[in-house]
Amino acid sequence: MKYKEIKSLALEERNAKLAAEEENLKKLRFAHAISPIENPMRIKYSRKLIAKLKTAGNATETPKN
Repeated sequence: MKYKEIKSLALEERNAKLAAEEENLKKLRFAHAISPIENPMRIKYSRKLIAKLKTAGNATETPKN
């Protein structure tokens, strides 16, 4: 998901997506700890998506001077 797409989401949608992605990352890490997952790059993608979602959330919450 690109940053432009994330920025266009409503606040509630963004928060829901963030919660779902954090849960997904937990599951991926747990599955990878038990036995190596097929595509470990999914963990990296998930971490980056969480960071994008948090960045977009912070940008809308803080007023610009």
